[in-house]
Amino acid sequence: MRPSLLVGLVAVLLVGCVSSKKDTSTSLPELNLEYLGMVTLPGTTTDLSGLTDPLPDGTPHHQLGGLSAIDYTGKNNLYLQVADRGPKDGAVPYACRFHLTEVVVDPTRDPVVSIKLMATHLLKDAEGRQYNGANESLDPAHPERSLRFDPEGARVGPTGTLFISDEYGPYLREFDRTGKLLRSFVVPEKFLPNHPAPDPKQELPPKNTRGRIPNRGMEGLAITPDGKKLVGILQSPLIQDGGLGPDQKRIGLNVRILEVDIATGKTREFVYQLEDPSHGINEILAITDREYLVLERDSLAGTEAQCKKLFKIDLTGATEVSEVPSLPSTGPPATIRPVAKSLYADFLDPRYGLSGKDIPEKFEGITFGPNLPDGRRLLLLTADNDFLAEQPFRLYAFAVK
Repeated sequence: MRPSLLVGLVAVLLVGCVSSKKDTSTSLPELNLEYLGMVTLPGTTTDLSGLTDPLPDGTPHHQLGGLSAIDYTGKNNLYLQVADRGPKDGAVPYACRFHLTEVVVDPTRDPVVSIKLMATHLLKDAEGRQYNGANESLDPAHPERSLRFDPEGARVGPTGTLFISDEYGPYLREFDRTGKLLRSFVVPEKFLPNHPAPDPKQELPPKNTRGRIPNRGMEGLAITPDGKKLVGILQSPLIQDGGLGPDQKRIGLNVRILEVDIATGKTREFVYQLEDPSHGINEILAITDREYLVLERDSLAGTEAQCKKLFKIDLTGATEVSEVPSLPSTGPPATIRPVAKSLYADFLDPRYGLSGKDIPEKFEGITFGPNLPDGRRLLLLTADNDFLAEQPFRLYAFAVK
């Protein structure tokens, strides 16, 4: 088990929700996950940051929302949850932060799932400067030192430090338990735009001929069970990997996975193929050092949603593509083998009882938790509410069969 994070504040919130829906089907293939229940928090819930000043758009600066990542700390029922860059798509200087929550799941109780906010910590650079989510907080001369930050993936390391992926850079950073930057990993140049700009439209081709598509950077992050490697995954293909067509619409399928040795910084790259170019990757979770779960989804909510899926991938036999400068939009060259991929869970399967008008657009975070009382493994899934006061935060609990 991973050691616990430092908990500095006391719980102020406890909310429970619905009981489980059992799978009674005998004619269909068995589900890999059993849905246990869900907990919701109102979109107006406040965090423990103490930032009571409103943002320029009027959003309370201490509003809890945008929770894009979740990871089990390894201690009791404590989880790390990270908020993204804030409301209004990078138009306001939202102070980046992470939270500690206590999530209790017990299928024998009603409600099955409960959540309690334990602490909030702000994320700062090594000099103590506050990271924020504003596009304009870019330092064009030294992009790697910019204060603009869009945390999307997060994992707890074996010593209790936090690893967080940034969608802006994309960058990978390590923080201590209080939220202070310890180090930044060197990300291969091919992932970075030639000319980062405070205006996302200025980061598109033809100004940039390489790097991540704006707002489609390092969305997911995993850490291997031995704590030795980080595995980040982009939300969409890179510009030079055929990510965009002449009209700037997404047409690419080949998404790069970046593996980083934590001790040495050495990297490797692999290819994951999307089901459709309109989809995006939101998270990756390690099962072993070769097998991972990948969350792939569309950008539709409610009854219009078509894809909210969890795929199991295997790096065994996949081609290492660090030396491949570019990839085609669709099928890879004959010399390149993508990671093996198979469907693990379709969250729109009617047997889960989740589909319908309330299905959120953005399933964003997944983590394993401690074993359940019956010995099965717990898996948690979170949805990002984009800081919308009228949209609740949702956390779903599953048992791994």
